[in-house]
Amino acid sequence: MKNKVIWLGLSILMIVAMLLASCSASTSTSALTSTSTSISTPSSTTASKPTTTSTTTTTNNTTTTATNGNWWDSLGKPQYGGTVTLRIPKDLVAWDPYYWSTGGLLSGWLEKLHTDDWTLNPSVFPYLINYRPDQYCKGELALSWEFSDPSTEVFHLRQGIHWQNIPPANGREFIADDVVFHFDREYGLGDGFTKPSPYSTALSTWAPLTSVTATDKYTVVFKWNTPNPEYIEETMETFGFEQLIECPDVVKQYGNTLDWHHTIGTGAFILTDFVSGAAATMVKNPDYWGHDARYPQNSIPYIDKLVYLIIPDDATAMAAMRTGKIDAIDQIQVSDAQSMKKTNPEILQFTVPLSQGITLDPRNDVKPFNDIRVRQAMQMAIDLPTIANTLYAGICDPNPFSLTSKYMTGYGFPYDQWPQDLKDQYAYNPTTAKQLLTAAGYPNGFNTNVVYDNVGSLDEIQVVKAYLAVVGINMDIRLMDDASWTSYVQTGKKEDQMSMRNIQGSTGLTVQPIRQLLNFATGSAQNRALVSDPVFDAYYPKAMASSDINNTLKIFKDANEYVARQHYVVSLLQPSLYVLSQPWFKGYNGQSQAIGGGQSGPKFTSFYLARFWIDQNVKRGH
Repeated sequence: MKNKVIWLGLSILMIVAMLLASCSASTSTSALTSTSTSISTPSSTTASKPTTTSTTTTTNNTTTTATNGNWWDSLGKPQYGGTVTLRIPKDLVAWDPYYWSTGGLLSGWLEKLHTDDWTLNPSVFPYLINYRPDQYCKGELALSWEFSDPSTEVFHLRQGIHWQNIPPANGREFIADDVVFHFDREYGLGDGFTKPSPYSTALSTWAPLTSVTATDKYTVVFKWNTPNPEYIEETMETFGFEQLIECPDVVKQYGNTLDWHHTIGTGAFILTDFVSGAAATMVKNPDYWGHDARYPQNSIPYIDKLVYLIIPDDATAMAAMRTGKIDAIDQIQVSDAQSMKKTNPEILQFTVPLSQGITLDPRNDVKPFNDIRVRQAMQMAIDLPTIANTLYAGICDPNPFSLTSKYMTGYGFPYDQWPQDLKDQYAYNPTTAKQLLTAAGYPNGFNTNVVYDNVGSLDEIQVVKAYLAVVGINMDIRLMDDASWTSYVQTGKKEDQMSMRNIQGSTGLTVQPIRQLLNFATGSAQNRALVSDPVFDAYYPKAMASSDINNTLKIFKDANEYVARQHYVVSLLQPSLYVLSQPWFKGYNGQSQAIGGGQSGPKFTSFYLARFWIDQNVKRGH
């Protein structure tokens, strides 16, 4: 493991001046977007549940409802044929959902019980955030499901689904025993499996699952030791690799599916070639069971071939996008999107919120960060509105956030509901910050460091360093590559002062709500700030024991306010990222996990890429 230490001697005035100059230089392109807010409406069966708000910003593309027709008519009729080429930033290492939680394209050939609703108008819910409210989840391998009692969920599988016609499955029918085998293997519940996968990132979430049983060929019963349907639905409807159902025939013959040559699924694509560090190629499954719900007479997939190029370097990937060598790309910073707008105005641009806010995470169990006055001083030393207006060209909410993102309306404690005394604790005030440090015993500040995941831009951490220096906090930045950072910080908890990841913070979360209450729980793997607070620890069991959604929402409001007041971490911002799409690539409007998913890989490849298509009438390439 190799660490680098960056010594940055920039003053705050130099940093802000540079940012202002950059912003001024791009004034003509800063107004790239027109913004509209869409609010989801729960279905009649879930009317007591909160709505989920998503802010959708688009350029060069609008979704309209055709008169006397369906909203998707404006997109044109799907066409068959062609190759879609996409980019993944990390080499592919995952071929078996039991052994990996990151770095794969398994969702190209493996499918889940749940998926998204292809017919839902994006103005209702655009699927731009990772969390899918259960009213917007549809069945993929499952046709329907219901609770027979609060701790028992029964799934009815689609009939007529077959494994791909490849040995050893040879196209046999997909049945309930296959679902049982997967969950028994993943969580050590039976079929000879006694231990859960040590690679799963969600073991604690799935711990209440006690058994999975096939009662007939197409019916699967899940038993839980919690009488909380909200928690069960959240867990079942998530979309990690642990949800993808592998072929039991392969596991029984080879012991695992770690060899890519043995990849067999029920999905829309068949993996035919892989070259490490270069590319993965999939072709359409000619026997795929699916049809396009918008055009039920249409079998899918529309495209003939799907190619993922492994391109770690962002600049190389953007060059490929400019020249039409790839059809879409996600997780693009605002500066790169503005540059693309200048050189390639024909490329469609969509903004999507970062799935988590950016935070600076001090260890709450060591000095000086075990003193709340120090953590509050750090927060007040940083001017969030200036960062939003300069570093993010004004296309960013300038306000801080607590545990739950504002994009999950009803579950959190958004900034506009904060009382004034709490807002004051997050307002830029270096004078008060210095007074707090003096009261805590650090009149001259202190020296510290941050272990930083070297993925993406260093701009924000450099600006934070400069702001902290003004109040006497001198912070060294120690860079690590993504894998080393995960091992050192996320898994090993070896950082001695602070940690930060510009793609994944500890608050502003858009994941399953009840799971969020583990983020600062004592001993939790998600607790990067090493908080140990009995008050916060009590929120998770309270939510698990709740059988009333209104009571659950009250628990979340209290937990969010408590997190904000305790200043466990320094709240920075939750900026938007861009996704870019070629004008001939149809159906894509930035849906989360459709084409990418960052370092971990997409989780909805089979579902979305089977339904996207190439407009053969639009000239490809530049």
